[in-house]
Amino acid sequence: MLIDLTVPLNDKTPVYPGDPAIKISPAGILYKDGYQDHFVCSGTHVGTHMDAPSHMIAGGKNLDQFPLDKFSGRGVYIKVDKEFNTEEIKKVPLQEGDIVLFHTGMSDKYHDPAYFDAYPAVAEDLAQYLVEKKVKIIGVDMCSPDKPPFPVHKILLGAEVLIIENLTNLGQLEGKSFKIHAFPVKLQVDGAPVRVVAEIV
Repeated sequence: MLIDLTVPLNDKTPVYPGDPAIKISPAGILYKDGYQDHFVCSGTHVGTHMDAPSHMIAGGKNLDQFPLDKFSGRGVYIKVDKEFNTEEIKKVPLQEGDIVLFHTGMSDKYHDPAYFDAYPAVAEDLAQYLVEKKVKIIGVDMCSPDKPPFPVHKILLGAEVLIIENLTNLGQLEGKSFKIHAFPVKLQVDGAPVRVVAEIV
């Protein structure tokens, strides 16, 4: 069974405060041109997307510079109640190469202002722990794992632990064993939209 963990992209998709809104307009109209086509203008950090090291790290890699096996692996579901408790999270067995998904429930507020200003931040010591465990990727059902000046981004991306933001449907993974497949669009920049799918095993 496959579970889609990706939000839809359209002109109503919420964006991080200060980022440009998505613009979608016709570039070809079926009855007039004989085909349909659309022009899409979007930032690289909109909807369900993946951050590359170059997003925050000078000289960091873009996503196209990673091998494909970076984007697929054993998934680990971690429920977060109100805040990230590092000591509790350390009780969850992690392996090198895991893709760790944190379910905070913030995706239920995706279209509310609170989504962008009332989310819990990942603690810096937890970010360091995830680096020490050599996980591949972390994913959150929030707009960001931290807040300005983004210390957690810098810890993770500096160690080439990639970050997925704006996940959804994570509650469907609780109690299940699964693999994650999260292949970003092959943009040679600081981030890209990604279709994230959990494969129940």
